[in-house]
Amino acid sequence: MAERLDQEINEQALLVHGKRKGKIEIIGKVAIKDSKDLALYYTPGVGAVSKAISENEDLSYEYTSRANTVVIISDGTRVLEMGHLGPEAEMPILEGKSLLFKKFGGVDAMPIVVSSKDKDDIIKFAKMIKPSVAAIAIEDIESPKVFYITRKLSEEIGLPVFHDDREGTSMVVRAALINSLKVIGKDPKKIKVVINGAGAAGHGISEILSDSGIKQIIVCDKKGAIYKGREQDMGQFKNEIANRTNPSMMKGALDDMVKGADVLIGVSAKGLFNKELIHSMARDPIVFALANPSPEIEYEEALAAGAAIVATGRSDRPNQVNNYIAFPGFFRGLLSCRASKITKSMIMAGSDAIASSINKKELSKDHIIPKYDRQKDYINLAYRVAISVSEAAVKEGVAQLNLSRNEMKAEVRKMLIHYNKIEKQVEKLNKKA
Repeated sequence: MAERLDQEINEQALLVHGKRKGKIEIIGKVAIKDSKDLALYYTPGVGAVSKAISENEDLSYEYTSRANTVVIISDGTRVLEMGHLGPEAEMPILEGKSLLFKKFGGVDAMPIVVSSKDKDDIIKFAKMIKPSVAAIAIEDIESPKVFYITRKLSEEIGLPVFHDDREGTSMVVRAALINSLKVIGKDPKKIKVVINGAGAAGHGISEILSDSGIKQIIVCDKKGAIYKGREQDMGQFKNEIANRTNPSMMKGALDDMVKGADVLIGVSAKGLFNKELIHSMARDPIVFALANPSPEIEYEEALAAGAAIVATGRSDRPNQVNNYIAFPGFFRGLLSCRASKITKSMIMAGSDAIASSINKKELSKDHIIPKYDRQKDYINLAYRVAISVSEAAVKEGVAQLNLSRNEMKAEVRKMLIHYNKIEKQVEKLNKKA
């Protein structure tokens, strides 16, 4: 059944993409009706604007679209679960991200794929286009190369650098887990969590859950449990995982680690979980099978195996844990306060906003994460995330626009209204916030 539906979706997707020649376009904010407009928006008027910016570079945020522009960079070396398909094959993914940035966050995002797989080339490229953008999003670059790229850029470029597979995934997974534990009544400090996958997502999830007070976390890769002192297939970033997880230094394969676990999180590959694995877990197990587009175990199969709560990355199943819930609002917040970098507290604030967006009375085993059918609902969620993220940035001193809460709410509301025409909906939410 699932395979037939997937085939239908695939066929329709090819048809729609071909008909539209992609999903995004660039349009102007102003109209040129006559020579006076031409003089204002192009020559000679634009010369005065350029001169002003040359004397004060910060005016590029006031006089150009830079303040609301993000670039999404990828080399196509990790396209979904399919691996290295190349930069051209990555373009549909980035166009889709750009669409969601705009529709849900009012953010202008430029999709850029590069032809080089060299990490230093990618860093150099990002630095060279810095004058055009206010933030950088890194997407679908293979590990461990992507760790080096994001860390180096974060240290040197002076702009927020966001890796969606890491920060985005960890934000949403934490929110979903917070709500799952509320539903089944387990204490976060007493649970055992096993994460299968030690790439960017596994690295980020293990860090945010550890920072949230969860003590028993074990991360597995193809060689089994990661622990301090393991020599095979390690490196800087897996050593970082080893230093903050697996305090008992347990050794063994995934099957051994999962025994008695309360939570199993997959950020790995299709079909790696089975019924026996879930049977071996603790009472009321939570299973997040997030490989995309095909999960480690199908939603229905995991439930049949005894999982109390199941989440996947698919939009056609309950509990879709996907980054699109997080990044539009997150970027709206950091752009509206003009954050200079991204901090842990900003990630936590975004995650908390997502988790709390579901009323306690509405929480259930098949409703642990926001899921809406209308664009305005996603925009309302982005609003909540944006306010939380911008407030965290102001508190940490990384916001270049030190606005009050009311001023920030007004700024975020203005951008969402301008780009999405939902003034009444956002105003209602503003009154409740």
